[in-house]
Amino acid sequence: MTIAQPDLFLPEPAPREAKYTIISVDDHVVEPPDTFEGRLPAHLQERAPRIVDTPEGHQVWEFEGDRYTQVGMNAVAGRRPETVQFEPFRFDQMRPGCYDIDARIKDMDINGVWASVNFPSQITGFCGRVFFATHDQELGNACVRAWNDWLYDEWYTKYPERIVPLGITHLTDPRLAVEEIHRNAARGFTSVTFPERPHAIGLPSLWDRDHWDPILEACVETDTVVSLHVGSSGLSQHPPGAPRLQLGATLFGQQSLRSCAEWLWSGHPLRHPNLKIAMSEGGIGWVAMLLDRLDNIVDRSGYGDGWDVRPSDVLRRNFWFCTIDDPSTIDTRYRIGVENIMLETDYPHGDSTWPDTQPVIEEAWGHIPPAELRAMCSENAAALYRHPLPATVLPLG
Repeated sequence: MTIAQPDLFLPEPAPREAKYTIISVDDHVVEPPDTFEGRLPAHLQERAPRIVDTPEGHQVWEFEGDRYTQVGMNAVAGRRPETVQFEPFRFDQMRPGCYDIDARIKDMDINGVWASVNFPSQITGFCGRVFFATHDQELGNACVRAWNDWLYDEWYTKYPERIVPLGITHLTDPRLAVEEIHRNAARGFTSVTFPERPHAIGLPSLWDRDHWDPILEACVETDTVVSLHVGSSGLSQHPPGAPRLQLGATLFGQQSLRSCAEWLWSGHPLRHPNLKIAMSEGGIGWVAMLLDRLDNIVDRSGYGDGWDVRPSDVLRRNFWFCTIDDPSTIDTRYRIGVENIMLETDYPHGDSTWPDTQPVIEEAWGHIPPAELRAMCSENAAALYRHPLPATVLPLG
């Protein structure tokens, strides 16, 4: 691994004063080149994803004849603002904390983050879609297992108090998906990432119960949280000629609203009262509006009368939401439920608050009572993901 290019980066930040205990429920790993080495069955190992160098000097992932050029997937933490206009082409254009666990822990310490939930990156897709969509299903499933083994061996077991283990699974085959959920749960994984809109990437619709019921039953049986990362099934449609990236990023909240409503009305949360669904990176500004709308359509139009539980009550029982700060809408927290809100830093992406998450929270949430701050910054996530907290949880009071 080469050393990071100094001209791309801001000066190394000093550790921020920790006023809040933080569990970030949406961060990302960047898979290093050796992620899959020695982790696939012998007859498949030569076909594992690998890093290759291009004539232009870029590093790209190569897998099954395809190349994945965004090797860092927006891994721009610590970069000078004027250099963030292009994706990292090489590992030396990223902070080591993107792909190296020891460096990641140091970056978490700088930012005052106690623990972190990490989603996959480019070669995997936020929900493992690259692997469960491959033509050779045996190879795809082997890659799923290899990625989970890498996260377990190289990240979680080295820092079990600092890394909240989230896995992927082989969603095109319910039997394999269930098997991997149980395998991961047995060794401490507390979450699995699914596409927020499965039908959009070729999986069966959520209303296909033959496909989804056994998978979600496995999540309930193992108390595994279903984490739905916005954009894991693609960005919103956009008009011809429109700026795709800008529109997609702007409409993250709208995309989460749509996918949350679909998961709710799929009926899975109604049938599985203990199913836990975490909406990742969508903010909270839309949640109070959704709750109001759900009550409206039941009380005025009767569209939800077929349920024996109010849809808004199911939403607050089965769903959790995360926010970077939501300074204008954090005061809707009582309608949402303080216990349903969690915090993210989105390291190492472009909208991450690293290394200033502590002052960002103080500025946006400083008026909130300490007990509510403890809940939203760390205690809700610790309870949902069954993750330990430090002996002292901040802020005091």
